[in-house]
Amino acid sequence: MPLGLLALIAVGVHAAADTLDDRLLAVVDLADAAFDRLVGRYSLTAPLVDLLSLERRTTLARALALAWELTADLVLALPALGYREETPSPVRSTASLPQRNAWRAMLSRCLRKPTSMRWIRPLATALVAVAGACTVARLVQGSVYLSWRELLGEGAADVAARGLALAALGGLLWRLGWRAVLRNLQHADAASELHARGFARAFAYGLPGSALVAPLALAAALDASPLWSFVR
Repeated sequence: MPLGLLALIAVGVHAAADTLDDRLLAVVDLADAAFDRLVGRYSLTAPLVDLLSLERRTTLARALALAWELTADLVLALPALGYREETPSPVRSTASLPQRNAWRAMLSRCLRKPTSMRWIRPLATALVAVAGACTVARLVQGSVYLSWRELLGEGAADVAARGLALAALGGLLWRLGWRAVLRNLQHADAASELHARGFARAFAYGLPGSALVAPLALAAALDASPLWSFVR
């Protein structure tokens, strides 16, 4: 189960990062244009104008996307390896809360003692988990359609492919998606309880990692989660 959670998050992060290549290339182009204007003013540095060709800028943008993706994996996917199943105890105690009460307690702390980790990390995990499930579902849909269209005909193969894709999407979110969110909420909650005391520390603790994964989560929601494509 921990490996499954890690894989789902990693696939979702990759899907989100894949949509940012062109945007990163645009940023690199803007930085290169500013650099060219600066060095082009002086004859001594003018030869540096051609330092970054289009091919090099493309390679740099891809390297930045890869570094961003791997760092986001460390922030979101690595805590999934700490996931453990617990057998509910028949005796109610503060040391062994039922799962529903554990959810309620953590959500209550999110409202009473909010931190950047408690809010951003679980939400980002939810969005990339949906993106990862959509990626797997698209793979199922394409594979089934291409394999079955000659056997069943295009119409029947399309219906079967969409049905199996929706089943894969729902199954992944049911079996893995909510557990990935729960595990990141547990990790963020425990870290916040230990280290984030006071408003300033609550806001600053874990903020670099949260700020790094927030744009990827937004890209996962807007560009890498075509949920309606499975039913249109």
